[in-house]
Amino acid sequence: MVKVRQDAWSHEDDLLLAETVLRHIREGSTQLNAFEEVGDQLNRTAAACGFRWNAEVRQNYEKAIDLAKRQRKQRKQAEKHKLKETSNLKTVQRKPTYTSTQEHPSIDSIIAQLQKLKSNDIRMSTQEVEKLKEENERLKGEKDTLERELEKMHNEYQSLQEDYQTFISIMERARKMVVLDDDSSLSSPTFKMEKNGNLQQIAK
Repeated sequence: MVKVRQDAWSHEDDLLLAETVLRHIREGSTQLNAFEEVGDQLNRTAAACGFRWNAEVRQNYEKAIDLAKRQRKQRKQAEKHKLKETSNLKTVQRKPTYTSTQEHPSIDSIIAQLQKLKSNDIRMSTQEVEKLKEENERLKGEKDTLERELEKMHNEYQSLQEDYQTFISIMERARKMVVLDDDSSLSSPTFKMEKNGNLQQIAK
C-alpha cells in the first residue's frame, strides 16, 4: 500500500515522532527504524518522518537526545556486565565444588538487577515525556505573554499617533489665527485732501 499522506503535522504527531526516536536511541536502534515505525502508525513515508524530525522536531529535543544516548551507553554497559556475570556463572556451575543450592542466590540477584534496570529505564522515559510536556507548556505561556505585550505596545503607539495629529491640528489653527491678526493690524491708512492741497491721514 502506497503512503500518500499530505496533511500537516499536528503537535501529537511530533510528540509521537520524538518519543519513538528517543526510544530507539535508548534501545540502541537506528533512527531509520524509528521513522519507519512512526510512518506505519501515521500512514506516512519513512522519508517524510525523517525530514520532519531533522527540519522541525530535533532542535526541540537536543537535551533529551543527549540523555537517551547516555542511557543507551548505560544499557550497553549493563548488557556487558550481564554477559560477564552469566559467563562467570557458567564457569562456577562447571566447578564440582559448588552445589546447586549455592547457585540460586547468584541467579536471583542477576534477575533482580535486570528487572531493576528495566524499571528504571521505563520510569526515566516517562519522566522525560512529562518534562518535555512541561517545557512545551512553559514556552506557550511565554509566547502568549509576548503577544499581549506586543498588542499593548501597538495600542499605545496608535494612541500617541492620534495625540500627535491632534497637537499638529491645534498648532495649525493657532498659526492661522496669528496670521489673520497680523493682516488686520497692517491694513493701509486712510487719507483726506485739505483745502490747501495737502493730504491728511484720518485717525482710526
